[in-house]
Amino acid sequence: MRVLITSDPFAAVTEDKGPWTRGIWPAKWVTCSNTGNPPIVAAYRRRFSVETDSTVRVHVTADERYELFLDGERIGRGSERGDRGNWFFETYDLPVAAGKHAIVARVWTLGDNAPYAQVSVRPGFLLAAEGEYADVLNTGVAPWEVKVLPGYELVVQSLAWGTGANLILHGEQFDWGFETGNSAGWQPAANSHAAINAEFLVESPKVQLLKPATLPPMLETPTPIASVRFVSENLDAGQRVGLQDSIPEAVELWSRLRSGEPVHIPANTAQRVIIDLENYFCAYPELVTTGGRGASVRIEWAEALWQALPRGWEYFGDKGNRNEIDGKLFHGVGDTFLPDGGASRRFDTLWWQAGRYIQLLVRTADEPLTIERFSLRETRYPLLMEGSFTSSDERVNRTIPTMLRGLQMCSHETYMDCPYYEQMMYIGDTRLEVLTTYALTGDDRLPRKALSMFDVSRLTGGFTQSRYPVRVGQVIPPFSLWWISMVHDYALWRDDPTLVKQMMIGVRGVIDAFAGHINSEGLVEATPGWNFVDWVPAWPGGLPPEADKGVSGIINWHYALALAAAAELEDMLGEAELAQRNRRMARELADRIKTNFWDSSRSLFADDQAKMSFSEHAQCLAILSGLLDPEMVQELGESMLAATDLHRTTIYFTHYLFETYRALGKIDPLFDRLSLWFELERHGFKTTFEMPEPTRSDCHAWGAHPLFHYYATVLGIRPAAPGFAEVRIEPNLGVLTSAKGTMPHPLGEIAVDFSVTEGRISGSVTLPDGLTGTLALSDRMQHLHPGLQTF
Repeated sequence: MRVLITSDPFAAVTEDKGPWTRGIWPAKWVTCSNTGNPPIVAAYRRRFSVETDSTVRVHVTADERYELFLDGERIGRGSERGDRGNWFFETYDLPVAAGKHAIVARVWTLGDNAPYAQVSVRPGFLLAAEGEYADVLNTGVAPWEVKVLPGYELVVQSLAWGTGANLILHGEQFDWGFETGNSAGWQPAANSHAAINAEFLVESPKVQLLKPATLPPMLETPTPIASVRFVSENLDAGQRVGLQDSIPEAVELWSRLRSGEPVHIPANTAQRVIIDLENYFCAYPELVTTGGRGASVRIEWAEALWQALPRGWEYFGDKGNRNEIDGKLFHGVGDTFLPDGGASRRFDTLWWQAGRYIQLLVRTADEPLTIERFSLRETRYPLLMEGSFTSSDERVNRTIPTMLRGLQMCSHETYMDCPYYEQMMYIGDTRLEVLTTYALTGDDRLPRKALSMFDVSRLTGGFTQSRYPVRVGQVIPPFSLWWISMVHDYALWRDDPTLVKQMMIGVRGVIDAFAGHINSEGLVEATPGWNFVDWVPAWPGGLPPEADKGVSGIINWHYALALAAAAELEDMLGEAELAQRNRRMARELADRIKTNFWDSSRSLFADDQAKMSFSEHAQCLAILSGLLDPEMVQELGESMLAATDLHRTTIYFTHYLFETYRALGKIDPLFDRLSLWFELERHGFKTTFEMPEPTRSDCHAWGAHPLFHYYATVLGIRPAAPGFAEVRIEPNLGVLTSAKGTMPHPLGEIAVDFSVTEGRISGSVTLPDGLTGTLALSDRMQHLHPGLQTF
């Protein structure tokens, strides 16, 4: 059966812009009464008949999430993650043949057991059909039925604390075959509350305000089980893996999973199986069993095995080479399935898991167990690298799959800091993920959603929340400033002034929030929240000196940079007076920073007024602010490059270091600092990691930012006007003798091919129709026109 899922929010509604876009829907939320407080897993059923072959358009959502089935076949998941004022609904076009059918939804509300990023308002389910099927299918109108699905036990785990509880699924209690709608025990669903569109502002109780989904469906791609690397009969979770103890015959047996063959486990047997997926995956696991009454199958996930277990709440520990498992500990999270002895029992999870390694812990009782199938369905946003990049340095080229995979694994219904530990969209991470997305693809739906969600996260004081959507709030004031930079990026890279204009209320709010923390010396002091800047080893909690209680030079330079970016945004929108105000504030602040933080003996800016701490971070922000005269930039740049005692940027903030190298025209140091990325493959990484070793997360997409720089700094392709209406191409090949690539552009594709011979650059540029620009070379400027041009 083919189901069309409409992802365009305007295609997903009727032509007359009816209740789906404004008003109270002709359907109501329904719920399962007398269930008590969450967690609740329930199924909703509507059986109906059609007289002729038809296509039925339905709009569907749930609180918190749903999985939708038509005649026992899964057709979709949702609802797209948002908040109360942005509660998204998906739209499906269901082809139904003449005859009887059943729509079933599995809906769960986990409450405090849900992932931190999952918001809940009021538990329930909502489905509304268009046209003649409204009275037949609408919840709150048609006779929908519901029942609680038994057998789910939630287990709170502390390692991956932001991702929610894991499952124990009791097969003897479970309602097998519920998705077909043919099982027993259904009761009438109870009407709950009105379905109200977000644009319909009325006095109402606490309800979800509905909006069409903004994103396409997440991928669900079958993923083969790669390599079975270890099997033993010792289930001791604290036992180190010893490859000498692995049972070759058992490895061969379990390797049948790769081809979909069944694996038979005798009665009264224990087996520990470690599978290497040979890449990083976010995936829904699925286990199909026959027999095995009294058995247990636990499926655990890990990014890597550990040489020494993590310590404290930070979960840092020594993992060593990620390809190696011998002598290491498996320390992960997972779910447990308890077969009831029935045939072809399909166990699955409510949410996906993440990592590279899977550990199966299998124990049978008096009945043998057959694992008919163990499979994975990879899930993520359908982000692809539409362009290309290659260079004369194979070290550079080999980093691309690792960075791309990291970005893909952190792209879902929102961007994420990491798929394993938190699964939350943080502004600092997201700005770099979005920039990399602009360079790789013309699809900007996920960046637009990120901008909008952070905008609505703003608190009454003006600061954005640091991560959003979430049910557990947090404020990182520097991230509010990076959100302004995100808006500025979007204004340059995409032609969408309407969205930029909508963001400006928030941009002005953040500017004013910081202005409210200017002290008597005219400097920003102790903004409320976690003033995280970077995971510098010498900075506890990522806080530079004086950031939390005093006056930080880094925070002040960051505010100055944001003021300059906000001024440019106001200019783009024709708000000259506001632009002038921001520039005046930026200049005045920069003058005060120079007075208080400039160390003339070192020609560097200090992090603190006592001038005891110096970092690359302060120098980067000062240079990138554009508020220093050229002579001071040159002096500061030379001192920064020569100094050996500065606190160095780590993976995340190195993006701004690379931007600074570009501003200084010093590209060779950029390639020197890429050595960290050059080493990833040798150390077994499949994605970019969070911080210098020992790291917590092995998958942090803020480390994918060199991909952006391959395009925007090495090839030098950047917008030269709002909306990418013009392009400036300024190649900086550094140690490379050649580099070429293609970058998606709103008008088509930009293609460049550069080579260097005896210090002189030559090559070609091809622009799409309608795009002009400038080629900036060391010795000349050349006008660029649509089509091919060589130089």
